[in-house]
Amino acid sequence: LDPARYGLTNPDQQFNIDGILAVGPRGAPKTATTAEIHKALVDIYCGHVAFEFEHIPDSAERKWFADYVESTSKDSALSSSKKRRFLELLVKSETFDNFMQKKFGQVKRYGLEGAESAIVALDELFSLCSHSGITEAVLGMPHRGRLNILVDLLKYPPRALFHKLRGNAEFPDNLPASGDVISHISSSPSLDYGCQEELNVTMLHNPSHLEAVNPVVSGYARAKQMYLYDKNTDPGCALGDRLIGIQIHGDAAFTGQGVIMETLGLSNLPHFSLGGTVHIIINNQIGYTTPATNARSTLYTSDVGKLVNAPVIHVNGDYPEEVARAMRIAFEYRNLFRKDVIIDLITFRRWGHNELDEPSFTQPQMYNIIRARESVPRVYERKMMEEDVVAAVDAEQIRASFAKHLEDELAASKDYQPQADHLKGKWSGLEMATCAITQPETGVAKETLREVGERSVSVDRAFKVHPRLIKHHIQPRLKRLAEGAPIDWATAESLAFGSLLKEGYSIRLCGQDVGRGTFSQRHAMFVCQDTENVYVPLNNIGEGQGKIEVANSNLSELAVLGFEYGVSIQSPSVLPIWEAQFGDFNNTAQVIIDTYISSGESKWLRQSGLVMLLPHGYDGAGPEHSSSRIERFLQLCNTPMDMSNEGATQNPNMHVAVPTTPAQIFHLLRRQMTRNYRKPLVVAGPKTLLRLSAATSTLDDMAPGTTFQPVLPDVLTKSPEKVKRIVLVAGKLYYDLAKAHDQQPAEIKDKVAIVRLEEICPFPHEQLARELGRFSNAQEYVWCQEETMNAGVFTFVQPRIQSILPGKHQLSYIGRAPLAAPVTGISNVFKAEQAHILAAIFADI
Repeated sequence: LDPARYGLTNPDQQFNIDGILAVGPRGAPKTATTAEIHKALVDIYCGHVAFEFEHIPDSAERKWFADYVESTSKDSALSSSKKRRFLELLVKSETFDNFMQKKFGQVKRYGLEGAESAIVALDELFSLCSHSGITEAVLGMPHRGRLNILVDLLKYPPRALFHKLRGNAEFPDNLPASGDVISHISSSPSLDYGCQEELNVTMLHNPSHLEAVNPVVSGYARAKQMYLYDKNTDPGCALGDRLIGIQIHGDAAFTGQGVIMETLGLSNLPHFSLGGTVHIIINNQIGYTTPATNARSTLYTSDVGKLVNAPVIHVNGDYPEEVARAMRIAFEYRNLFRKDVIIDLITFRRWGHNELDEPSFTQPQMYNIIRARESVPRVYERKMMEEDVVAAVDAEQIRASFAKHLEDELAASKDYQPQADHLKGKWSGLEMATCAITQPETGVAKETLREVGERSVSVDRAFKVHPRLIKHHIQPRLKRLAEGAPIDWATAESLAFGSLLKEGYSIRLCGQDVGRGTFSQRHAMFVCQDTENVYVPLNNIGEGQGKIEVANSNLSELAVLGFEYGVSIQSPSVLPIWEAQFGDFNNTAQVIIDTYISSGESKWLRQSGLVMLLPHGYDGAGPEHSSSRIERFLQLCNTPMDMSNEGATQNPNMHVAVPTTPAQIFHLLRRQMTRNYRKPLVVAGPKTLLRLSAATSTLDDMAPGTTFQPVLPDVLTKSPEKVKRIVLVAGKLYYDLAKAHDQQPAEIKDKVAIVRLEEICPFPHEQLARELGRFSNAQEYVWCQEETMNAGVFTFVQPRIQSILPGKHQLSYIGRAPLAAPVTGISNVFKAEQAHILAAIFADI
C-alpha cells in the first residue's frame, strides 16, 4: 500500500476523513495526515487479521463493517483475566493431546495441535453469546479437535472418554445401541459465563461423511427457535435473539463438499433461516495429503461463502488474542444483520491426518517447517510472562493440575458406568421401542373429520382463489364430505394433518413444491390471485390447535433432508415430513439416509419420527421418476428374515410402507405421532393413485376403532377354498391386477386371490400368515411386482414370505427381469412388459 501511487507524496497533508475512514477510536478527530492515514490502514488491514466484505451488495452492511473494524482496532485491549482464560484453554488443550499421545498412542484422536486457538475462538463466541442474552447454541463440527473441545470446554467427562477408549460402550449395557467411534461422540452442557442465564450448548453427533452434520445443525436450531418462539411471551423476540447456530469446518471439506453450498443456500430462505450462523473454518492448509493447489479452484477456502455474500474474516491462528478479536467482529455482524459470517482460522496440523500418519511422505517441506515450530500454547505462554500476566510457575501449575486430573480420570474410568442421555426434556414422555409392530388405534370421530375436511378448503370471501381450484378441488371435497361419498388421497392426508393439529401436534411439511404438490393434488396453501398472498387453511381450524408449516424448499435434497432430520430429533411433538418431488430424488441425499435416518438411533440413541414421502410407480415415465429405489431402504432395515427362530423379535430401525388406499396413509401419518416412540417412516407414495377412482376410502375407514393394516386381505374371491394361486403384491400394481381379475372368466377368478402387503418393514409375518391360512387348498404362491427383479421389494420379502409358506411350497416370481436401469425408456417395450405381467398372473391355472 503505497500512497505515492495515488499521487499522495506529502506525508503531512491534511484530509477530512469524516464519513470516509475511521482512524482511532470512536470520537477521534475527523482529520488526519497522509502518514496517519497510511499507518492506520496498514495497522487495520495488513496485520494478523484480514477482511473481505466489499463483495456484500448492501452498502449499509459494507459501511458498518468498515467503520466497526476501523474504529475498534485500537480499542481491543483484553483484561488480564481474559488472557489468563485463553492461556488456560491453550495449555489444557496441549496437555490433553500430550496425555492422549502418552496413554493412547495408537489411537487416531485427530488432535487440535497447531490449531489450539480454535478453542479460544469458540470460548470467546460462547461468552459473547451469553452476555448478549443468547441461551442456546447448537454446534456441529468434524473430527479435528473434537475431543479437545469436548473435554476442555464442553464438560465431557474424561473418564467417559477413557472408558470408551478401553473398548467399552458409551451407553449402559442394557440399551440396544451399537455405539459409534470417539470422533463422533457429543455433549450438551450448560456453561456459566457469569450471566443471569447459563448458555446451553448442544453439540450434535456427526458421521465421518465430512460436513454432513451442517444441515442437521441448521434444522435442529431452526426447530429449537420455533419452540422458543412458542414459549416466549416477549412479542419483540426475533429470530436469533435467543439461539445461535455454530458450524466448524475443515478447509478442504468446506471447498470440496457440495453440502456446504446447499446448506449455505438455505441460510436466508423463509422456513430455513436461523438468524445467522457463525462458521469457523479450521484451515490447516491441507486436506489429508492434498495441498490447497489441488484442493480448490478458488483463492481462499472461504470463497464458497460468497454464494450468500457472507463476510469473511481471515485470522492467523498463531495469535489467540487476534482470533478472539476476529470472533468479536464476526459476532457483532451476525447479531446486527442476522446473517451468516465466516472466520477463516489459518493454522497448521502438527501431525498427519491422524497421529499415526507420516505427513512428510507427501509434504516434506511443509513438515520440515512445522516440526521446527514452537507450539501455539508455548508461544502465548511466553508472551503472557513478558506482559506479567502470569509467571512461569502459573502455566506449569495449570499443566500439572490438568495432567493430574486426567490421570485421576483415567483411574476412575476402570469403574465408570455410563449413563443414558436420551429421552430427556421434551422426550421424557417417550420410550424406546422394544417391539415396534404394534398398531395403535388411530381412528377419529367422523364429525371431527368432516369439520377438518371442510376447514381444509375454507377461505375468506375476500381471498380470491384460482377458479379451477374452486371447481376441481374445493367444491368436490366439500360435496364428498357432505354426501358421505368416498374421498381421495389428498383429502385423507388433510384429515390426518388437521386431526393431529386439533390434538395439539405441529407439522412441518417440507420439500420442493409441497404446498401445491408435485401432481397438483394437495393445495395445502392457497395463493390469492390478486395479491399473491398465501393462506394455509389448516392453520385456522380452531383455538388451541398446533401449526402446520408448509415449507416449499429450494432445489436441494441433501441439505434439505438433513435439515428435516435435524428438526425431527429436536422435538417429538412435531411431525416432520419431507416429500421428494419424485421418489428417486432421494438419491442425492443418500448420505443423510445412511448415516442419520437409518442408523441414528442405533448409534446415538436419538429417535426420529421423520416421514419421507417418495412418489413411486411405473407409469411409463422412463428410467427416472419411476422408482423411489425402495430396495435401498429395505437393505438398510434390520429385521430378521425368519421369525420362527426362538427369541426372534421385530424392532426395526425404520418403517417402510407402500399404502394403496387413502385410509392407509391417514392411519400411517397419525400413527407416527400417537404411539409412544418415534421411528422414521419411508412411504413409497402414489402418483396415479392420487386420482384413481378405485383408490378411495370412506370416513368409516378412518373412524374410531380403525387402524393401519399392514396386510390388506383378498376381497376379490368369494370362496377361499377354491383358490389355487395366491398373488402377493405391493403398491399400485394391485389395481391393475384387480381390473384384470375382474375381466377373467368365473372359473379363473375363483382360483386367484390377490393379497396386498402395505407395510414391508417391519414385515407382517403374523398378519400375512393369518391371511394365507384362509386358503387351505392353495397350491401356488406368487410374488408379483412391476419393478425389475433386482429392484422393488422382492429380494426383501422373498425369504420372509418363504419362511411362513405351508409345507414345501416355494414362492415364485412374476415381474420384470433384472435390469441395470429401473425400467425401459421405450414406451412400446414398457407396455409389452406390463401386459406380460398381467397375463402371466392368470395363465396356466
